[in-house]
Amino acid sequence: MPDDVRTPAQIEAEIARRRQGLAETLDELAVRVHPATIARDAKAKAVSAVDRTVGQAYVAVNRAVGRARSQFVGDDGSPRPERIVPAALATVAIVAAVASLSVRRRRR
Repeated sequence: MPDDVRTPAQIEAEIARRRQGLAETLDELAVRVHPATIARDAKAKAVSAVDRTVGQAYVAVNRAVGRARSQFVGDDGSPRPERIVPAALATVAIVAAVASLSVRRRRR
């Protein structure tokens, strides 16, 4: 018997294997296109995007806080009064101006 000739049993076994493979492929496609799967995947992508954005925002804020802190605290961790006092006075002046404007608006 030549090598390329198959018996009916071999052909039936091949058909059964292919049929099983097609059934598995169809099952996988059914799961992929199911609305719950699509919604879950979309939610996972959105959560991932939000996490990435929050992480980037955290890093940016952390850098900004570090830069601001370095303006008011020396390398050794001690406060820098020559910078703290003017900043505190400016903050008090701004708060007083806003409060004054708010009181004036209420009186009108």
